[in-house]
Amino acid sequence: MLTLANRLTILRILMTPIITVLLLYRQMGAALALFLLAGATDGLDGLVARSWKQKTMLGIVLDPIADKLLLTSTVVTLTILKELPRWFTIILVSRDVLLIGGSMILYMFLGKIGMPPSWLGKTTTGLQLLTVLWAMVDNFFPAIKPAILPLAVVTLALTIASGLDYIYRGARLLNDQ
Repeated sequence: MLTLANRLTILRILMTPIITVLLLYRQMGAALALFLLAGATDGLDGLVARSWKQKTMLGIVLDPIADKLLLTSTVVTLTILKELPRWFTIILVSRDVLLIGGSMILYMFLGKIGMPPSWLGKTTTGLQLLTVLWAMVDNFFPAIKPAILPLAVVTLALTIASGLDYIYRGARLLNDQ
Protein backbone atom coordinates (compact mmCIF):
# COMPACT_ATOMS: atom_id res chain seq x y z
CA MET A 1 0.00 0.00 0.00
CA LEU A 2 2.79 2.46 0.81
CA THR A 3 4.35 2.50 -2.62
CA LEU A 4 7.10 4.92 -3.59
CA ALA A 5 4.47 7.11 -5.27
CA ASN A 6 2.42 7.22 -2.05
CA ARG A 7 5.51 7.99 0.02
CA LEU A 8 6.29 10.94 -2.26
CA THR A 9 2.73 12.20 -1.77
CA ILE A 10 3.04 11.85 2.01
CA LEU A 11 6.36 13.71 1.83
CA ARG A 12 4.57 16.58 0.06
CA ILE A 13 1.96 16.65 2.83
CA LEU A 14 4.73 16.79 5.46
CA MET A 15 6.52 19.63 3.62
CA THR A 16 3.40 21.81 3.64
CA PRO A 17 3.49 23.01 7.27
CA ILE A 18 7.24 23.61 7.01
CA ILE A 19 6.70 25.81 3.94
CA THR A 20 3.98 27.70 5.83
CA VAL A 21 6.23 28.32 8.84
CA LEU A 22 9.11 29.41 6.61
CA LEU A 23 6.81 31.87 4.84
CA LEU A 24 5.46 33.26 8.10
CA TYR A 25 9.00 33.87 9.32
CA ARG A 26 9.85 35.48 5.97
CA GLN A 27 12.43 32.84 5.09
CA MET A 28 11.44 33.25 1.45
CA GLY A 29 14.45 31.52 -0.10
CA ALA A 30 14.00 28.36 1.96
CA ALA A 31 10.21 28.44 1.50
CA LEU A 32 10.61 28.82 -2.26
CA ALA A 33 13.14 25.99 -2.46
CA LEU A 34 10.90 23.66 -0.44
CA PHE A 35 7.83 24.69 -2.46
CA LEU A 36 9.69 23.82 -5.68
CA LEU A 37 10.74 20.49 -4.16
CA ALA A 38 7.12 19.80 -3.19
CA GLY A 39 6.11 20.60 -6.77
CA ALA A 40 8.73 18.16 -8.04
CA THR A 41 7.36 15.41 -5.78
CA ASP A 42 3.90 16.10 -7.22
CA GLY A 43 5.11 15.46 -10.73
CA LEU A 44 7.31 12.58 -9.67
CA ASP A 45 4.64 10.70 -7.71
CA GLY A 46 2.36 10.67 -10.75
CA LEU A 47 5.18 9.56 -13.03
CA VAL A 48 6.22 6.77 -10.64
CA ALA A 49 2.62 5.63 -10.16
CA ARG A 50 2.04 5.36 -13.91
CA SER A 51 5.46 4.04 -14.94
CA TRP A 52 5.84 1.45 -12.19
CA LYS A 53 2.14 0.56 -12.08
CA GLN A 54 1.82 1.84 -8.51
CA LYS A 55 -1.65 3.37 -8.79
CA THR A 56 -3.49 2.68 -5.53
CA MET A 57 -6.74 3.82 -3.94
CA LEU A 58 -4.64 5.50 -1.24
CA GLY A 59 -2.79 7.48 -3.91
CA ILE A 60 -6.03 8.39 -5.68
CA VAL A 61 -7.30 9.90 -2.41
CA LEU A 62 -4.04 11.33 -1.01
CA ASP A 63 -2.68 13.07 -4.11
CA PRO A 64 -5.45 15.66 -4.50
CA ILE A 65 -5.48 16.16 -0.71
CA ALA A 66 -1.74 16.84 -0.78
CA ASP A 67 -2.20 19.26 -3.68
CA LYS A 68 -5.01 21.15 -1.95
CA LEU A 69 -3.13 21.31 1.36
CA LEU A 70 -0.01 22.69 -0.29
CA LEU A 71 -1.83 25.18 -2.47
CA THR A 72 -4.36 26.36 0.12
CA SER A 73 -1.84 26.77 2.94
CA THR A 74 0.58 28.74 0.78
CA VAL A 75 -2.18 30.93 -0.68
CA VAL A 76 -3.60 31.70 2.77
CA THR A 77 -0.14 32.40 4.18
CA LEU A 78 0.83 34.63 1.27
CA THR A 79 -2.45 36.51 1.76
CA ILE A 80 -1.66 37.02 5.45
CA LEU A 81 1.70 38.41 4.35
CA LYS A 82 -0.12 40.70 1.87
CA GLU A 83 1.59 39.05 -1.12
CA LEU A 84 -1.77 37.99 -2.61
CA PRO A 85 -5.14 39.80 -2.51
CA ARG A 86 -7.77 38.58 -0.05
CA TRP A 87 -10.48 38.24 -2.71
CA PHE A 88 -8.23 35.81 -4.58
CA THR A 89 -7.86 33.59 -1.53
CA ILE A 90 -11.52 33.74 -0.53
CA ILE A 91 -12.72 32.63 -3.95
CA LEU A 92 -10.01 29.99 -4.38
CA VAL A 93 -10.70 28.43 -0.97
CA SER A 94 -14.48 28.68 -1.44
CA ARG A 95 -14.25 26.82 -4.75
CA ASP A 96 -12.17 24.08 -3.14
CA VAL A 97 -14.64 23.72 -0.26
CA LEU A 98 -17.48 23.41 -2.79
CA LEU A 99 -15.56 20.76 -4.73
CA ILE A 100 -14.81 18.79 -1.57
CA GLY A 101 -18.51 18.94 -0.65
CA GLY A 102 -19.43 17.81 -4.15
CA SER A 103 -16.98 14.92 -3.91
CA MET A 104 -18.57 13.85 -0.63
CA ILE A 105 -22.03 13.94 -2.24
CA LEU A 106 -20.81 11.84 -5.19
CA TYR A 107 -19.32 9.35 -2.77
CA MET A 108 -22.47 9.16 -0.63
CA PHE A 109 -24.85 8.70 -3.55
CA LEU A 110 -22.71 6.93 -6.15
CA GLY A 111 -19.88 5.38 -4.15
CA LYS A 112 -17.57 7.26 -6.50
CA ILE A 113 -14.37 8.75 -5.11
CA GLY A 114 -13.82 12.04 -6.88
CA MET A 115 -13.89 12.79 -10.56
CA PRO A 116 -11.02 12.67 -12.99
CA PRO A 117 -9.57 16.14 -13.44
CA SER A 118 -10.47 17.92 -16.65
CA TRP A 119 -7.98 19.83 -18.80
CA LEU A 120 -9.57 22.99 -17.38
CA GLY A 121 -9.01 21.79 -13.82
CA LYS A 122 -5.39 20.88 -14.56
CA THR A 123 -4.78 24.23 -16.27
CA THR A 124 -6.35 26.02 -13.31
CA THR A 125 -4.16 24.18 -10.82
CA GLY A 126 -1.11 25.01 -12.90
CA LEU A 127 -2.03 28.71 -12.98
CA GLN A 128 -2.76 28.70 -9.25
CA LEU A 129 0.69 27.23 -8.60
CA LEU A 130 2.25 29.78 -10.96
CA THR A 131 0.49 32.60 -9.11
CA VAL A 132 1.80 31.32 -5.77
CA LEU A 133 5.27 30.91 -7.21
CA TRP A 134 5.16 34.42 -8.69
CA ALA A 135 4.09 35.84 -5.31
CA MET A 136 7.08 34.14 -3.69
CA VAL A 137 9.61 35.06 -6.38
CA ASP A 138 8.64 38.74 -6.34
CA ASN A 139 10.48 38.99 -3.02
CA PHE A 140 13.71 38.49 -4.95
CA PHE A 141 12.72 40.44 -8.07
CA PRO A 142 10.46 43.34 -7.00
CA ALA A 143 10.07 44.47 -10.62
CA ILE A 144 7.71 41.54 -11.28
CA LYS A 145 5.32 42.49 -8.47
CA PRO A 146 2.96 44.48 -10.76
CA ALA A 147 2.29 41.29 -12.75
CA ILE A 148 0.77 39.51 -9.74
CA LEU A 149 -2.61 41.25 -9.94
CA PRO A 150 -3.27 40.50 -13.64
CA LEU A 151 -2.05 36.93 -13.12
CA ALA A 152 -4.36 36.56 -10.11
CA VAL A 153 -7.33 37.86 -12.14
CA VAL A 154 -6.72 35.38 -14.99
CA THR A 155 -6.15 32.57 -12.49
CA LEU A 156 -9.33 33.46 -10.65
CA ALA A 157 -11.37 33.49 -13.86
CA LEU A 158 -10.14 29.97 -14.66
CA THR A 159 -10.69 28.92 -11.04
CA ILE A 160 -14.34 29.96 -11.27
CA ALA A 161 -14.76 28.38 -14.72
CA SER A 162 -13.26 25.07 -13.59
CA GLY A 163 -15.39 25.11 -10.43
CA LEU A 164 -18.51 25.53 -12.55
CA ASP A 165 -17.28 22.76 -14.86
CA TYR A 166 -16.83 20.35 -11.93
CA ILE A 167 -20.29 21.24 -10.60
CA TYR A 168 -21.81 20.64 -14.04
CA ARG A 169 -19.99 17.30 -14.45
CA GLY A 170 -20.96 16.19 -10.94
CA ALA A 171 -24.61 17.13 -11.50
CA ARG A 172 -24.62 15.14 -14.76
CA LEU A 173 -23.23 12.11 -12.95
CA LEU A 174 -25.94 12.38 -10.31
CA ASN A 175 -28.69 12.87 -12.92
CA ASP A 176 -27.50 9.85 -14.92
CA GLN A 177 -28.03 7.59 -11.91
